[in-house]
Amino acid sequence: MATSHLLLSLLLLSLLFSSPATSLPTSICVIGSGIAGSSLSFFLQNQTAIPTANLSVRVFERRGQVGGRTAPINISGDLFNAGASIIHGQNLHAIRFAELLGLDRADPDGADWLGIWDGSGFVFKTLKPPPESSSAIYKRWHDIADALLLLKRYGFSLYRMQRFVIKLLEKFILFYKEPEERPIFETVEEMLKWNDLYALTQRTLEQELIDAGLSARLISELVTVITRINYGQSVAMSGLAGAVALAGSNADLWSVKGGNYLLAKGLLELTNPNLHLHEGIESISDKGDHYVLASDKGKEYECDVTVIATPLDEVNITFVPPVSLPSRRMQHTYTTFIRGLLNPKYFGLSSVEDIPDLVGTLETPDVPFSSISILKKYDEEDFAYKIFSRAKLDDSLLDQLFSVRKETVRINWPAYPHYEAPEKFAPFLLDQRHLYYINTFESAASCIETSAVAAENMARLITSRLLQFAVDQNIKPLPSSSEEFLHTDL
Repeated sequence: MATSHLLLSLLLLSLLFSSPATSLPTSICVIGSGIAGSSLSFFLQNQTAIPTANLSVRVFERRGQVGGRTAPINISGDLFNAGASIIHGQNLHAIRFAELLGLDRADPDGADWLGIWDGSGFVFKTLKPPPESSSAIYKRWHDIADALLLLKRYGFSLYRMQRFVIKLLEKFILFYKEPEERPIFETVEEMLKWNDLYALTQRTLEQELIDAGLSARLISELVTVITRINYGQSVAMSGLAGAVALAGSNADLWSVKGGNYLLAKGLLELTNPNLHLHEGIESISDKGDHYVLASDKGKEYECDVTVIATPLDEVNITFVPPVSLPSRRMQHTYTTFIRGLLNPKYFGLSSVEDIPDLVGTLETPDVPFSSISILKKYDEEDFAYKIFSRAKLDDSLLDQLFSVRKETVRINWPAYPHYEAPEKFAPFLLDQRHLYYINTFESAASCIETSAVAAENMARLITSRLLQFAVDQNIKPLPSSSEEFLHTDL
């Protein structure tokens, strides 16, 4: 048996490094230039067995800028993250990408001073941050007092929430083990069961947190604020995505200086695929030994492998033959950017200085927005704000919220799936050949790092299946004995 495995390995190597006629010339077409598509381009060219000389990658982006849902927004000359804005300190792919590309880290958009608003008043506020000129000792005492204030309201449930997040991270970090220590996963279910995360997708976050011993007050207030900010949804969302939301609320967070879209931009510049901006794909046809992609520019492209790296839920791509996917809807987050000044009277306050830098909200119909945060302070009467909501905020409401509005920009993001346990997953492989779908992993959790983790597995899956296909097509069955092998021509 050991001899047979050795012989198979030698045959695989001969395929990879033989003459051009027997190598693996492979054209891979990727639909979407966000983190999933750009990470895939990187992993295909840097962490797989496909010789780079034989690999041709095309990336199609229907918009005019790469980055997908990490795109920036320009407010009065300043760039802010319009979509994904935070990266966790243990997101090792993102850390590696930033270091490789020479990108600097910055503090994420947001603030330390939190107020929880229920529609009529603030049910809780953390302490207002001390002035920057304060001594280190004073700042330390302030942090202790703030922690005691949180402990007084939420008790030791805070510790249980922290343990819940730590357990998640301990399991998630297994995705970074060396490739030889990890299987190549053909389905999302396999991927999540391997590190014991699948069960979290089958129950709600609320159920998981109750079982973890969190108090009803902590779940209905602080946890709800976090899920509304990070996913625009309540604690009725599925557990894994909710746990990722909680992980995205701790202190170990960062963003890319200049905008998180620079990760995707830099990876594409580094790997240099054929990039097609302002070109969407309208149909994908399986021709037996290749795929034909028809674009909205009236062009057609032949591809050995096709990878969809964008959510299929809100794009109109025709598949020939048709593919079957479980139903899924996207959660739209309406992001409103405003340059101006909040109206303290809306919050029952007398001064703007009394409004917390981050206003989170409870799950109640009396609140028309999910959160309001300060992005930048220009002077005492001029700020840049970001508002998340589940519906468009009309001008009459904004005029109540703000005493001054110099600039208003609205974005309607199909930001992430609407999470509802038990989750169902589309397959990574949409047919029996080489039509792949990275973004099915978003039904587990959606963030920069989950896209990169899914893309890395996808690169390995594509490579393994291409090699196996080459073996099936080009290699005769192994001889039954080592003696027979000695008379077999490689």
